Amino acid sequence: MARVFITGSSTGLGLMAGQLLIEQGHKVVLHGRNLERANEAMANAPGADGAVVGDLSTIKEMRSVADQASRLGRFDAVIHNAGVGYREPRRVQTQDGLPQVFAVNVLAPYVLTALMEQPDRLVYLSSGMHHSAEANLDDLLWTKRPWRGAQAYAESKLYDAMLAFAVARIWPKVRSNALEPGWVATRMGGPGATGDLSKGHITQAWLAVSNDALALYSGEYFFHKKLRAPNPAAKDERAQRRLLDACARLAGVSLEK
Repeated sequence: MARVFITGSSTGLGLMAGQLLIEQGHKVVLHGRNLERANEAMANAPGADGAVVGDLSTIKEMRSVADQASRLGRFDAVIHNAGVGYREPRRVQTQDGLPQVFAVNVLAPYVLTALMEQPDRLVYLSSGMHHSAEANLDDLLWTKRPWRGAQAYAESKLYDAMLAFAVARIWPKVRSNALEPGWVATRMGGPGATGDLSKGHITQAWLAVSNDALALYSGEYFFHKKLRAPNPAAKDERAQRRLLDACARLAGVSLEK
């Protein structure tokens, strides 16, 4: 039995992963953006160990979520599922001056990874859209370019894979992987999605707890429990370093402790 924390688990794939892990006998802590969402998560996942509350678009609440989760004890696995979709308009959080897509999709998993006690496994949700993205590390916050929501989302998911591989490299005792769940008809994916929703949550749950040989890999990228080649930019160690340094400056917390 493992203890697993899942961000963004009041609906969609995060909730589905939580429900599956609970059915398998694992202890699961959920997360909702606000109290209503957290209560919704608990109602829809009977048997969950609890839920933490926080809006991952602000650094203050990223830290709060990390603190709430940490007070519950060390987790065996953390699934970084929370995300903002590709149809988002440009929204900048006035508190931190960060585009919401970057804050939720990239900086939040970085901050939680840095502040929580190291688990045995870390799982980061990327997207098939990352394959066509470029690492625009000179303009992470979209201050120099006209906003393009789909491109911003694709870049953020490239950075999620980059983060997973960087963590695998600098924390060799932690199994850290990224995956794409497929384009599925969740609230984020939209009703036109063509992927198999019944498979969208399986791989992240499997990577979090399974002792299958492939699930014990680290620094890899998966699709439906199979290895898939990521965008080569995600494996670039210099790019990883630039991303980690940028996140550390923005959040005021370092991964390398």
